[in-house]
Amino acid sequence: MRPITRRIIHALTFEGFGILLAGLWLSAVSGADAVGATGLAAVSSAVAVAWNLVFNTLWEAWERRRRRKGRGFWLRVGHALGFEGGLSLILVPVMAWWLDVTLLAALVYDAALVVFFLLYAFLFNLVFDRVFGLPASARH
Repeated sequence: MRPITRRIIHALTFEGFGILLAGLWLSAVSGADAVGATGLAAVSSAVAVAWNLVFNTLWEAWERRRRRKGRGFWLRVGHALGFEGGLSLILVPVMAWWLDVTLLAALVYDAALVVFFLLYAFLFNLVFDRVFGLPASARH
């Protein structure tokens, strides 16, 4: 499979299943109807993609101005925390409004979604590689 085809299939299936699963989970824990919760999951996914583009553009601009080059462990920790923290600042108020809950409840839902997507990404990629095989870059 061509690399670009693989990336497109990966992105679409990852987001599609992620939206469905996150929507069902949000519905179960918040009491919201499944359609509304899945809509929130879809909006959250779109916001995450947009935030990813904005955050990484800003991050790389900052990175270009640094004297020290490379991406060590602590820089990667900072990147992850900055991305997730910024995403939470955007999504928590949206979740509170959409689900008609307090900001604290929305923060708890958001934190649970972060943990969910960490586990989901690991398992999804494991299954994806088994179904579609490893990309050329990962093969011996």
